[in-house]
Amino acid sequence: MKIGIEGQRLYRRKKHGMDMVALELIKNLQKIDTHNEYVIFVRPDEDNTCIPKAANFKVVELESWGGYAGWEQFALPKAAYKEGCDVLHCTSNTGPIFSKVPLITTLHDIIYLESISLLKKEGTWYQKLGNMYRRYCVPSVVRKSKKVITVSEYEKERINKHFGFGDQRLTAIYNGVGEHFFKITNAEQLEKVKEQYNLPERFFFFLGNTDPKKNTRGVLKAFAQFNQNSPGAFKLVMLDYDEHELQKLLAEIGASDLRNSIHLTGYVPNTDLPALISQCTVFLYPSLRESFGIPILEGMACGVPVITSNTSSMPEVAGENTALLVDPYDVNAIFEALNTLVEDEALASLLAENGIERAKKFSWETMANNVLELYEDVHQKLEKSEA
Repeated sequence: MKIGIEGQRLYRRKKHGMDMVALELIKNLQKIDTHNEYVIFVRPDEDNTCIPKAANFKVVELESWGGYAGWEQFALPKAAYKEGCDVLHCTSNTGPIFSKVPLITTLHDIIYLESISLLKKEGTWYQKLGNMYRRYCVPSVVRKSKKVITVSEYEKERINKHFGFGDQRLTAIYNGVGEHFFKITNAEQLEKVKEQYNLPERFFFFLGNTDPKKNTRGVLKAFAQFNQNSPGAFKLVMLDYDEHELQKLLAEIGASDLRNSIHLTGYVPNTDLPALISQCTVFLYPSLRESFGIPILEGMACGVPVITSNTSSMPEVAGENTALLVDPYDVNAIFEALNTLVEDEALASLLAENGIERAKKFSWETMANNVLELYEDVHQKLEKSEA
């Protein structure tokens, strides 16, 4: 079987969520499958060595006009057909509407199908236009896909409710957590990362961005409340957040003076994250909505107490007695959770220990095995239908 995998953004230097899932899938398929052939379709960019070489894996770089949509709708299906792929796995919520190669699609979430408006204040124009594009093409892609993969039972239920196509074509396959995520205790490694990113002595870590679902506004309000009670005791470390956007948001919530208590690191490669996370007092991830929430597991694996939300998939991923679950819409609840973990060292330690064990239940190799079984199932059914 020849399997095509869409990885349009894998060569970009700043990889995020769905990019990392696709990359981990490819790396772990290389470990477990030397029989089938794979063709990975990417867009040329600077990080062109991120996909390891393997005898049965071929990488095809595709140029295209028309940006993301042009690449996906025209260059990708044409190249997959030319390469003779038996199936094409589109990994990032969308896919080509017209493809001669049978599709398998990963829908990480369908937030963009549930609520979207170009007039909303939250989110960038790039995010809004991207959501409008997905809203247009995803229903057609889903109807034509032989299988649809999602990442949690919560999201599976949401997708089923929206499309109403039953369980036969829809499968939930959990994401994993990278093997390099563990509690870093090497003093030299910790000090190197601390100096490189100028980390403060005591800090909370928040992995947020400009996407409204990440709840940056709520976290900043809660931290402002904490800072009023304990001035200067902790700083808030945020990754790769735009200075202008931060200043604007702080002004909107009436907390411009909080800027001195927030440390922006800039972009941090995934390989440096464990040493950074291992030095924080609390890992904050109270999103409004997640289809999975890989950072929850990354924080747990690094042995720090995690605050996350009691909504959507997050309780499913976090498990029981491994994190503090809060109502993400309740700023005071986030503040109280921070306060509790700072004051109750025994509870913080217990959650950290339980979290390490919880994270061990999720692996990328298990995910890759499940996806490979799905590839083989689709291929067998296609062969039977053609016989």
